[in-house]
Amino acid sequence: MVLGKPLVKENTRPMNLVLHIRAEERGEFEHQVAKKMSLIEEYKMERERQQKLAEEEEIRRLRKEIVQKAQPMPYFDGPFVPRRSTKQPTKPREPKFHAPQQNKIKCCMSWDDNCSEYPSRNVLHRVFHDHS
Repeated sequence: MVLGKPLVKENTRPMNLVLHIRAEERGEFEHQVAKKMSLIEEYKMERERQQKLAEEEEIRRLRKEIVQKAQPMPYFDGPFVPRRSTKQPTKPREPKFHAPQQNKIKCCMSWDDNCSEYPSRNVLHRVFHDHS
């Protein structure tokens, strides 16, 4: 069995939708939000301006401190007379060109083996063993 469409429409009463009131409230709300946002933006801009002024003032102060000013020439009442030093002169020492005993180069072959075959070893042998 198939139900068909009713022949007569029921009377519908119009619903009381308060859309215009809701639109006014939403407009006021958005106005308040925009006002708050503009206040926040003004506050940020003011804070940035104050910070920029403080930085500029700090830079001015630092530049003022950094600038070197001329010092007055010291007054000498008499001519400069150099005096002999009371310290003893330094004693010259010979430089240490040889390596200390613990820092010698160690090799698996002894220095005396085949020294005549390798002239460079002969030189090393003289450097490390003759000055001991």
